[in-house]
Amino acid sequence: MKVFLGLMVMLVAVSQVQAVVLEGVGSAVIYQGDLEAARAKARQAALRDLSLQYEARVSTSDTMENGVLTGSRTEVASRARARNVRVVDETQSGNRLRIVVRADVTEGAGSCGAGDASHLRKRVAVMGFPMIEPSQARLGRLDDAGERLPQRLQQKLRETGQLQVLGASSRQLFSEIPDAPTSMAGDNALSNVVQVARELGAQFVVTGVIRDMEVSDPSAWGTSVWDGMKRTLWNGDQSRRFVVDLMVFDGFSGSPVYRQRFATSADWDASTGSSDGFGSGGFQASAYGRAVDDAIDDMALAVNDVVACQPFMTRITRVDGDTVTLESGATAGLRPGDELHLYRSARYWNSLGGTPELSDARQTVTLNNVHPDFSNGSMSLPGGQLNIQRDDVAIIW
Repeated sequence: MKVFLGLMVMLVAVSQVQAVVLEGVGSAVIYQGDLEAARAKARQAALRDLSLQYEARVSTSDTMENGVLTGSRTEVASRARARNVRVVDETQSGNRLRIVVRADVTEGAGSCGAGDASHLRKRVAVMGFPMIEPSQARLGRLDDAGERLPQRLQQKLRETGQLQVLGASSRQLFSEIPDAPTSMAGDNALSNVVQVARELGAQFVVTGVIRDMEVSDPSAWGTSVWDGMKRTLWNGDQSRRFVVDLMVFDGFSGSPVYRQRFATSADWDASTGSSDGFGSGGFQASAYGRAVDDAIDDMALAVNDVVACQPFMTRITRVDGDTVTLESGATAGLRPGDELHLYRSARYWNSLGGTPELSDARQTVTLNNVHPDFSNGSMSLPGGQLNIQRDDVAIIW
């Protein structure tokens, strides 16, 4: 008879709702001279250290059999969210790199119970963000915002180390931009999401629409002598708006799993000629550029939060007898011995373009070989007997 003992210990280092500035320390071994890989791992470790200083929950579960401890598992979870992360110190000693980061930390969203999928890195494709009114981008030459904004979002998502981020910023998802994302098929799914996700090998597709980048008072930027006098004498309103709708779609069904509007405004104080595009040096140095960057930080946090609460799903690419090959591997965090549940994916003749329906095959695959971008394992029965085939799905909840 087995008895499960659960012990929950609450460790609270800082519990204030408002942001606090904390420092975290992380280190990593430099393998084969790859300094960049070590730097990324050390930075991620430093962020974990910083997060646990803010607020952590330590859960210990012991398994006992006939009065003898047969197993023990400890899990640590944190709800901290870090913004304005910056490296304040980096030192190398032999083949070990040590990094100190400083960040503004606030309380994040509560745990969503992601279970065994929480340690896996899901594939997310970030596509272009079209502009509703391209004419609003003339001031500062921000007409490249549709590509540069998602590229900046990709960078911030990669820095967290929690996702596999695929860049597709030159591609747009919506054909009718003003109505996005309401142009859906009858099954509430965007028909081309599934196609894009399949082409890119993504579990989720992230995109958005830039709704507004207009200055509050266009006359404040006139080129006439009178406009210049008004700016000098009356300090015209130089604020500029930034409004973006962010959307996350499930790549297997095409259904939306998240939509949120992010809005901010700040003075457009970039000097004439200093801004040469969205994300340029002059743009980043302006009050408006800094406010936009903070908004993109919030977008990255939102994407991480919503994806973390979803199961890990990957397509089956081949079935040969009792051997199943998956399109995800070590880069996703899969390891030999991992067990995934198999689901059959089916479309019906009267709804071939609709969302595929998943049915539990009541079978699992245990991984034997894991490569960077694919893996394979064994089932207890041949795939033909279970009707498991290419394009079916393996899931870790």
